[in-house]
Amino acid sequence: KLPAQVRIALACCLNMCGAVHCSDIAILGIHRTAPKVNHDRLPHLCEIPTTIASCPTGAIRPHPD
Repeated sequence: KLPAQVRIALACCLNMCGAVHCSDIAILGIHRTAPKVNHDRLPHLCEIPTTIASCPTGAIRPHPD
């Protein structure tokens, strides 16, 4: 038995959207090029209001259309 649980976080930027700052182990992935967004599929893949609210810098925004 282990004495405590280990918290592992995964984030795609240093803005800490994935709770990197409060985890024991943080895995950070950095995009070499900006990822392409498929605006038709995005609303069906993730919860948009939660994703927008979790970004501290406002880099994730809804499409202007």
